[in-house]
Amino acid sequence: MSKKLVCYFSASGNTKSVAENIANALECDLFEIEPEEKYTKEDLNWMNKNSRSSVEMNDLSSRPKVAKKIENVDEYDTLFIGYPIWWYTCPTIINTFIEENNLDNKDVYLFATSGSSSADKSLTDLKNSYPNINFIKVKRFKGKESNEEILEWIK
Repeated sequence: MSKKLVCYFSASGNTKSVAENIANALECDLFEIEPEEKYTKEDLNWMNKNSRSSVEMNDLSSRPKVAKKIENVDEYDTLFIGYPIWWYTCPTIINTFIEENNLDNKDVYLFATSGSSSADKSLTDLKNSYPNINFIKVKRFKGKESNEEILEWIK
């Protein structure tokens, strides 16, 4: 039987809510990708070119530190990785998470939260950066989806 894990980074709580719904719908484990240094409201001000998130997203080599690693990632066959859409892609902390955990040859579903931006570019970017990971598909959620809608996406 395949063991599943839902991992997520959430700056404002929207992605956390969707991740919890996915974990509940699948009856699987949940792991929060927490930055070592939490993001403040000022850090997330995308209108300010000098804000922390703007600086990170403009530097492709940026790898914000995460507070903890998954101790037993090898036990999981399938991961669901969630994040908000920042600058039309995933936040760079997702790259940190992927690079610190061996996800090679695992099935990875991506889910993103955004009011309007597509999540498609994040899938393309991650596939190009990590060719040994089997990224299945990506889904953008607005945060109000039912368990039935979540399970339909996974099928």
